Parts: sequence; structure tokens; C-alpha cells
Amino acid sequence: MKKDTLCVYSGGMDSTVMLHLLKKNTALAVTFDYGSNHAAREIECAKINCEKLNIPHIIIPLSFMKQYFNSSLLQGADAIPEGHYEAENMKSTVVPFRNGIMLSIAIGLAESRGLQYVAIANHSGDHAIYPDCTKEFIDSMDCASMSGTYNKVKIVSPFNGLRKHNIAALGFSTLNVDFSKTWSCYKGGEVHCGKCGTCVERKEAFEKMGLIDPTIYEQ
Repeated sequence: MKKDTLCVYSGGMDSTVMLHLLKKNTALAVTFDYGSNHAAREIECAKINCEKLNIPHIIIPLSFMKQYFNSSLLQGADAIPEGHYEAENMKSTVVPFRNGIMLSIAIGLAESRGLQYVAIANHSGDHAIYPDCTKEFIDSMDCASMSGTYNKVKIVSPFNGLRKHNIAALGFSTLNVDFSKTWSCYKGGEVHCGKCGTCVERKEAFEKMGLIDPTIYEQ
């Protein structure tokens, strides 16, 4: 099978399931380090999973985002709000145009390496507060990519219509993903805090599908 895909890979739950799903097609996994509180923990997991799947992996630093952008994700653990993603205060975790920036770089890298597809693991649960995770946004970026590259690099988003619990179930039932080697918590501590929006969503995903959650939480 031809390896023609570049995966935008954070080391989180969703992108790890995607990496396993597309492993036979993946020529390269790319992790972007934009200076988030949990970058080190995510990158650690990304390295483990890429090594396990024998997928080439590179890390691209985007330090300018931490320097110039405004988001609680870039301001230390104490700045991270606690609660459910549906709460208004969760909008502070948005990193402006993050997916647009990462996808633009990934598309250029894919064209440089003669790859046909760029894969991203956004899902429908993201859409409530992250405008650059919507189907409309991804479709628009895909149009720009197809118009702006000689080899018509296409963006694929396999989880765009799924919720996080569907992705968790796919990882468990079909792909044998080791979720203990994935990271979600926005605070980036030694273990998951269990209180921030992404920890709450992670807990719910396992609970809704009746799956054993291997994650260690503070409480």
C-alpha cells in the first residue's frame, strides 16, 4: 500500500487513534510544538506511538505562537479554566487559527515530499468552541490546498462527523490503541488533573462507551 499521507499528530487521544487507523498509508507524522502547557507530555506520547508503529516523526517548533498569541493554553497551568467544554470560560483555551497555521505548514511539507494527503483528527465535539475545527473550516482549507499546490494536496478529516466517545470506541475495539500512552490534560502536570475541559471530555468518552479508562487523574 502506498504511503502517501502526512498526519498532523499531537500525541492526544484523537490523533493517536487516527495514526493507528492510517498507519499503512502514513509516510510522516508531524507534531507542532507551539508552546502549550502540555506540549512536553503530548510530544512524549507522540514519540512513543510513532516508534511503536515505525512511522517517521518530526517535531516542528512554532515558538512565535506562545510569544505573540493570546490563549490560556499558552499561559501556564493556573490560567486553565476548569469545567465542561460547553462552559463559556472554555473559550479562553482557543489558540487563534491554530489549525489553519498547522495545516498550512503541513500542506507545504506534504507537497515538498510528494505526498498526496494531509490528515487531521478534529471531531464534531470540538466544534462548539473551536472555529478552526468545523467541517466548514476544514473544507475551506482543503479548497485552498487543492488550489494552491501543484500536486493537489488534499486534507482528510476521518473523524469530522464523530464524537470523542466514538473515537475512543474505535481505538479500543478495532485498532488496539494503548490510551495510557496518550495525553489530554491542558495543565500538563505529572498526571491528568481531571478537572479541565479536555480531562472532563476524556472521562466522558470512556464512560459513555463503558470502556476502562487507563488514565491516572489527580482526582
